[in-house]
Amino acid sequence: MASKANLVNLDAMIKRADFASKSDNDTTFDTIHNISVRDLSDFITILRKPDFQRETNHWSPDQVVSLLESFVSGDLIPSVILWKSSSYLFVIDGGHRLSVLRAWVEDDYGDKITSLKYFDGKISDEQRAIAEKTRKLVNSKIGSWVNFHKQKNDEDLSDQDRAKITTILTRGLPIQWVKGDVDKAETSFFNINMKGTPLDNVEELLLKSRKKPTSIAARAVIRAGKGHKYWSAFSDENSIKIEKAASELHATLFDPNLKRPVKTLDLPLGGSRGVRVALELLISFILIANRDIKGNPKSIYDQDDDQDGHLTVEVLKKATKLANRITGNDNGSLGLHPAVYFYGPTGRHSGPMFMGTVELIARKLRNNDKEFFNKFTKIRAKLESILINDKDLIATILQKHVSNKRVPKYCDLLEFVIKRLINNEGITDEMLIKESGLKSKVIAGISYTGQKGFNDDSKSQVFISSALKSAMKCAICDGYLDAEKSISYDHITRVQDGGKGNNENCQLTHPYCNMSVKN
Repeated sequence: MASKANLVNLDAMIKRADFASKSDNDTTFDTIHNISVRDLSDFITILRKPDFQRETNHWSPDQVVSLLESFVSGDLIPSVILWKSSSYLFVIDGGHRLSVLRAWVEDDYGDKITSLKYFDGKISDEQRAIAEKTRKLVNSKIGSWVNFHKQKNDEDLSDQDRAKITTILTRGLPIQWVKGDVDKAETSFFNINMKGTPLDNVEELLLKSRKKPTSIAARAVIRAGKGHKYWSAFSDENSIKIEKAASELHATLFDPNLKRPVKTLDLPLGGSRGVRVALELLISFILIANRDIKGNPKSIYDQDDDQDGHLTVEVLKKATKLANRITGNDNGSLGLHPAVYFYGPTGRHSGPMFMGTVELIARKLRNNDKEFFNKFTKIRAKLESILINDKDLIATILQKHVSNKRVPKYCDLLEFVIKRLINNEGITDEMLIKESGLKSKVIAGISYTGQKGFNDDSKSQVFISSALKSAMKCAICDGYLDAEKSISYDHITRVQDGGKGNNENCQLTHPYCNMSVKN
């Protein structure tokens, strides 16, 4: 499977529609044997993907080129499989193949008119970069569709070029048909797609739990309420609430765009907004935010299906509330600095550090442990010093654990450190290693590659380390301020004590420190 950061987003090429409509069993459709490029513009108006289908973003630029090479050279291409409902032709298998052909014809690999309209103009820098990379690769190895179309009337073409154009204009993708009702079509869809490009765990989870509020919410947030509206069957009132909350939570977690090497301390809390990585983080975040004091729901499957949208609105409301305790300018915001709490030593976002911190904060909120946050503020500066100075060690500790154990391990480790600091007890490297369930001898030192140049990791590490030395700190707790996202202007002498609103009486603090600690 291609790198998650190197995948072409072709999701706009074929729209989605509700799968659950009756089929027209009396229609004879074995007369249609293939779809040609010439016919694609007509076919596309009635082609649809099932509304629960994963995004069409699983092919790399090289895979796009490979399909087009096979198409223009006349090589074998597997059939696409369709099912006819009363209104549309649904793509059961072959969505990527059809999407690539349309992308080629429209010169839209995720960044042009069709995609811009589909995503309401909200396309990430990552998606634009991959689209442009794909376009250049296609044009250099295959040629653009516009160029081929112009050449068809050129009388001076070589026999070889004429043969290629003839192939392009006359061949089509072969069609196979699924006959039967919606249940037959859905069964065929899952059977076929489980055997094709493998579903990763998150994709399979989203498909099987597509009616659960957390699944709907995660898909809404990942596209900031844009793209395909998985919530379109809900009332206008709930749909508007979902889109607004999703857009706000997306901005909270994923703004600004993460670029490497890191050259700013204004980093997104949730890391990259790349779809497949961010979806997993969102599902976990939303679930954690919605658990009760007993820790339920433990999984998406423990939730009821959302019939009218009110459950999705509710889970988004709770997720937003949790996010606003971590960052932002609400009175209870801790304003945790991402570079300190959520990023590893080389400036890469750490999912376990982020989710482990989120889990600890959510747990304290569920238990209504108000004293924890007051005590946390008192030792915050010491904690952040440890998190910065021991980033390499913490990263190594997490790496030594299997992936599904890293979040709870980090959550427990963070709570252990906080408790010791609250009790005025010291912290050593040996304590961190022992508390994480490892032995000192299995923790190796930092390895150096011996390379002469500086890679993005080393550049990012040096920048973050240097920038933090001169970064702003809270005047009350001496913890780091994330000034772009979370800052409060505090009267040094309170207004009720005669303090004025002039420069000399103003200091910068965390919102929580200003409203909860000082007052």
